Amino acid sequence: MRESNLIMKIAWFYYIDNLTQQQIAEKLDISRMKVIKYLNQAKTEGVVQFKINKNAENRVQAEVKLIEKYGLDDVFVVPNSGSEDLNDTIAQAAAQYIEEKSKPGDYINIGYGDTVSKTVSHLIYAVEKPLSLVSLSGGVSFYTSSIINGAHKKTASSPTPNIYVVPAPLVASSKEVAQTILKESSIKEILDMTQLASMSVVGIGAVTNTATIFKYNIVSNNDLVLLQMQGAVGDILSHFYDKDGNIIENELNARLISSDLSLLKNGKKVIGVAGGKDKVTAIHSALSGKLVNVFITDEDTAARLLEYK
Repeated sequence: MRESNLIMKIAWFYYIDNLTQQQIAEKLDISRMKVIKYLNQAKTEGVVQFKINKNAENRVQAEVKLIEKYGLDDVFVVPNSGSEDLNDTIAQAAAQYIEEKSKPGDYINIGYGDTVSKTVSHLIYAVEKPLSLVSLSGGVSFYTSSIINGAHKKTASSPTPNIYVVPAPLVASSKEVAQTILKESSIKEILDMTQLASMSVVGIGAVTNTATIFKYNIVSNNDLVLLQMQGAVGDILSHFYDKDGNIIENELNARLISSDLSLLKNGKKVIGVAGGKDKVTAIHSALSGKLVNVFITDEDTAARLLEYK
């Protein structure tokens, strides 16, 4: 009798009060593993029952169709919440996906950009297992802000990930400077660590002046115009690609302090996080070019991609 009451109480705290598994464990003075066990029992014994509404069914169908259209390993489509910050909605979903798919002790590579930065912040706050986060590129200030934001929200009882950031700018002033930086042992050690990761999370950027790399003047407007003339439609880790997902070789590539996209996969998850009507072409080309194999987006962007010819 006590056990069935405990199962009911845990289910209520988790599904109704939205407490985390760790918060429930502390509240009831039991282990987190016992909380997980009782939550599973709540489902198998019918204490908790789920009914998929029509909107959820539509999102699941969109996920299946996107997997089929682009040959992806997995897709996660989140509902449009009406929030003005679409990137934050997608970032929360990405953090949840990584938390669910990772194992204790895993290394997770993190890319560059606004959505990835927000993902890192949410992940640091929500993670309940020991993980290590490794940056895939330079751009220290962008990573630092998200790390600080996530760390400020954490409870003392939950683990904080080990974080390894490349201590360098994203773009060097010249090819020669970039080569010198990349030879530094402190830089090389962290970029070498990216090969230990079980998954990578990267943003997908459009080639417009609103994209992070151009908005913050990391790359000049002259470079933006030149890239557009060369047929660039998007970027991942500041590597620009054309409509077919082929990487465009140019002078900017030689100045990047960034991991090579071709080294990321090797049978591992490369999670692209992006959404918005201005990015549809960039996303379509990245997915068509197999630059990522897992994709997380919102339902409006998913619908536009399914209509994209």
